Amino acid sequence: QLQLVESGGGLVQPGGSLRLSCAASGFTLDRFVIGWFRQAPGKEREGVATISSGSSITTYADSVKGRFTISRDKAKGTVSLQMNRLKPEDTAVYYCAADPTHGATGPVVMGLVAADYDYWGQGTQVTVSS
Repeated sequence: QLQLVESGGGLVQPGGSLRLSCAASGFTLDRFVIGWFRQAPGKEREGVATISSGSSITTYADSVKGRFTISRDKAKGTVSLQMNRLKPEDTAVYYCAADPTHGATGPVVMGLVAADYDYWGQGTQVTVSS
C-alpha cells in the first residue's frame, strides 16, 4: 500500500509563503493523480488542488486560485504545493492524497472530492497568523 508523507508545514505571517511536499518512500508518484486537501478545526475537509497523471493538468479551489500552485518534481517523483500570499483562513492541516491510474494510457484527471482518493498522508499543520 502506498504510504504518503507530507512535509513543509509551519507557522507563517499573513502574506507569507510556504512550500509543501508530498512523497512516498521508495516510490514515485508520477503514475498517481495527486490532490491536496485541508481541514480546519470544526470544518469539513476541503479540496485545494489536484494534478493529473501523465500531464500538467491542474485544478484549484476558487479560494486559492492565483495564490497556490501544484506541481511535480519529476526527478524526485514528488509533488509540491507552493502557497503564496497566505491568509489566516488558509490555516489548516494539509493532506496529500493519491489515486492510482490503474494502467491508464492517457492522462487521468480528478477533481477535489476527497472520497475519490484511495491513499492519504498524515497531514502537516499550516498556521497563518501574525
